[in-house]
Amino acid sequence: MSLVALQGVTRHVILPDDTRLDILRGIDLEVAAGDHVAIVGRSGSGKSTLLNILGMLDLPSSGQVSFRGIPVQKTRRGRLDRLRGREVGFVFQQFNLLPGRSAVDNVAMPLGYARGRQFWSRRRLAEEMLDRVGLGHRLESPPEQLSGGEQQRVAIARALVRRPALILADEPTGALDIETGAAVMSLLDEVASETDAALVTITHDLHVAARARRHYRLDNGVLADVELDAASRETALGALTATGTGPTRRGGAAQIGPA
Repeated sequence: MSLVALQGVTRHVILPDDTRLDILRGIDLEVAAGDHVAIVGRSGSGKSTLLNILGMLDLPSSGQVSFRGIPVQKTRRGRLDRLRGREVGFVFQQFNLLPGRSAVDNVAMPLGYARGRQFWSRRRLAEEMLDRVGLGHRLESPPEQLSGGEQQRVAIARALVRRPALILADEPTGALDIETGAAVMSLLDEVASETDAALVTITHDLHVAARARRHYRLDNGVLADVELDAASRETALGALTATGTGPTRRGGAAQIGPA
């Protein structure tokens, strides 16, 4: 069974002049546990809208969305919120960190809705995840004292701390240099593999997309399957690792050095 499935999904908005703007047009997509899917497209192609529908933040204008076989449009908002909080981890392009709160508080936030050991151990789990993204020395720093790259890594730690079944990453390396970006993608791949989670990456960067197993292009709201030949994948992946400064390992886990 697919983890998340979209069938004939459309999304449109009505503009102030009463004209209709079609953002997504008849999207069919299935993502299973363990999948790594990359969706590439130009700015304004509908990538972020598609990500929000996959993550149950937005509903489609038409078509069907299901998560673990549960029809999203027929599910009450409260149950949907709990399902999203438990099962989906978001890496937003704009970070969406809480100002004035420490890095560890930001990362521990999703665990405030957890139960049992995850809830009572939320600070320790947040500290461990921050250490994995190379920010063990910045636990008490609020976002306004962090660089853009450090804020992105806090956002990634927050998305991963609850070990979600579906990880949705919107331009996860957009604020990072090449070396740190490669290390971030390695970490996302590693954590997803540990828990057999699905990873969907929205990106305009071929180097990032090449890491995925399945590739799609979103153009003018239409999603099309893309085949990367072996040479393209080798070139893109080689560019990511050519610096030789990717993630180091400590205790068996990928470590990302400070930006």
